[in-house]
Amino acid sequence: MSTAPSIPTLRAMATVAMSADRAFRFFTDSFGSWWPAEYHIGPTDMADAVLEPREGGRWYERGADGSEYDWGRVLAWEPPNRLVVTWQINGQWQFDPDPGHASEIEVRFTAAGPEQTTVDIEHRHLDRLVDGQAIHDMIGQGGGWKAILELFAKAAEARG
Repeated sequence: MSTAPSIPTLRAMATVAMSADRAFRFFTDSFGSWWPAEYHIGPTDMADAVLEPREGGRWYERGADGSEYDWGRVLAWEPPNRLVVTWQINGQWQFDPDPGHASEIEVRFTAAGPEQTTVDIEHRHLDRLVDGQAIHDMIGQGGGWKAILELFAKAAEARG
């Protein structure tokens, strides 16, 4: 018998006018070009957000001063269909190095036509985070992952 998580899973979906392969590559290779610069944990302005393209790779921000602040690790790298990363940012918006305190974000890319892809995000296991409810509430108040996917879709459209 399983029990429901104490903090609900966050979900979002968007459709982009790209093949699944192009959408996956744009999402991952150009992560810093479309991720909102105001969403960072370092003390300096964010210059880039980086997603290393392999299982075990880092997911982190690079500050304008060159400093780096981890966000998590890549758990699954399955182009062009699936990406799973850990979210190791606690309720105080600080990196928590303990992988036992990590939530997971799964991103799926599903072909919806020749040049159309549905992108689904599921942010789960928020109850593992220290003060995970604060993260859940903050992400929800900011428009959530839906707002992030909308930014991704707009950037993808502009890229053509």
